[in-house]
Amino acid sequence: MREMKNRIVRVGIIGCGEITQVAHIPTLGFLSHLFQITYLCDVSDGALAHCQAKVIAPVPRTTRKAEELCSSADVDVVMIANSDAFHVPHTLLGLKFDKFVFVEKPMALSRKDADRIIEAEKQSHGKVMVGYMRRYAGAFLDAVSEIGSLGQIHYARVRDIVGPNSIFVGQSGTYPRTFQDYRPSDREALIARTDEITQQALEQELGIPSSPELALMWRHLGSLGSHDLSAMREALGMPTAVLGASLCKSAGPPFWSALFQYPSFTVSYESGIDGVPRFDASIEMFGETKTVKVSFDTPYVKGLPTTMQIKEKMPDGSYRESIVRRTYEDPYTLEMHELYACFVDGKAIKTTASDAKQDVEIFGMILQAATQKMINGAHRFQ
Repeated sequence: MREMKNRIVRVGIIGCGEITQVAHIPTLGFLSHLFQITYLCDVSDGALAHCQAKVIAPVPRTTRKAEELCSSADVDVVMIANSDAFHVPHTLLGLKFDKFVFVEKPMALSRKDADRIIEAEKQSHGKVMVGYMRRYAGAFLDAVSEIGSLGQIHYARVRDIVGPNSIFVGQSGTYPRTFQDYRPSDREALIARTDEITQQALEQELGIPSSPELALMWRHLGSLGSHDLSAMREALGMPTAVLGASLCKSAGPPFWSALFQYPSFTVSYESGIDGVPRFDASIEMFGETKTVKVSFDTPYVKGLPTTMQIKEKMPDGSYRESIVRRTYEDPYTLEMHELYACFVDGKAIKTTASDAKQDVEIFGMILQAATQKMINGAHRFQ
């Protein structure tokens, strides 16, 4: 066992696509006093070569085989950042070799897969940490601590409407590249795995007939939606029901919304992706005399602050509005500091596999409410 104090944590990354190129390789490079990338894995030879050249020396080894990376004695932490269709099998592989696994969200897209990871972790000497970087932002942590000062929460709203990632990625200064040199067998495996997940989640677990539109909506919830819903859960807990939900059925950009029921208040949730070059993401909570709002900017451009805004009635009846910016450290950097503390110091993991399973539960609540609305609407017009 290597000495844990003041050690360099060796990271093997599975997946050399956009998030690895824009966030993980630069961030781990800036934190070279804590981390060293020792292994890279991808099914694209071009992506492997490109990312290998981006890593601060020593040059990491590369492989097309995830098992080779996960079994390596030169890897302490397996970082999974490939297509979400393979998050589950590669997390299970890391746990098989007793590795600490950091997996990007969504960890899983079905209850069955989430349970497989939870059970495998119990049988392993490894651990699982899920990459919800917004939940490590300084302003978000400040906002969560402020909730106790609100008294009774009367209402909350969650909003995440963003422009195309390519806009922010193109201005990130990381100069990522995309590659298409995939083997036919890799493309076929991706399609088969994606179909398997969709069938399991929608038809077997939710009893919803699968369609291309619903399958795409499920993926949107797992990608953009999981950021907001996971943060909502940490701040407010799990909702008791979805009172209504709407999924965009037009040929335009995807938008969706839901109204969550909590024991004594409701939460409105709206999200979508369009072509406007802005990032509009926030969680706002309303008490009797105080409102707390946390606003996120794109994490792809380092140094953009996450802020907390407080609006409140003062004891003398006056109104005060304040904006708190705890730090310019971006959420990915703060998340990697947390990863280091969890691995080296044994700090309890906040974003666990069991925690991530709750997102799948909420996805199901939204889709069931939305499809029920569609069925009821169809009946009215028969």
